[in-house]
Amino acid sequence: MPFNDETVLRIREFFLDKGANFYEKKMFSGVCFMVNDKMCCGTHINKKTGEDMLMCRIGPDAHETALEKDYVVPMEFTGKPMIGYIYVYEGGFTTARDLAYWLQLCLDFNPIAKASKK
Repeated sequence: MPFNDETVLRIREFFLDKGANFYEKKMFSGVCFMVNDKMCCGTHINKKTGEDMLMCRIGPDAHETALEKDYVVPMEFTGKPMIGYIYVYEGGFTTARDLAYWLQLCLDFNPIAKASKK
């Protein structure tokens, strides 16, 4: 299973509670949540460790502070960190409060995030 269905449900419920304009899209070997037609966050399973991971698009201003927290690593695809994107391992979002913290950072950045070209 490339993603944890329970994590997808938790994220979906958060966005529904917030009244966010979102939809889900399978990508990055998991599920990505698009808010206002822009990538906001997502979830997948780390292929090496089997751990559930939350992908967060939080922007460059929040990036360094986020990396100081436990369970957080930079998002890398080509060996180079993507500034403004992080992964949070499952230990960092086990509680509803922890998950809401990360998802709210994503929502806060979303209005100024650039949309990808179609």
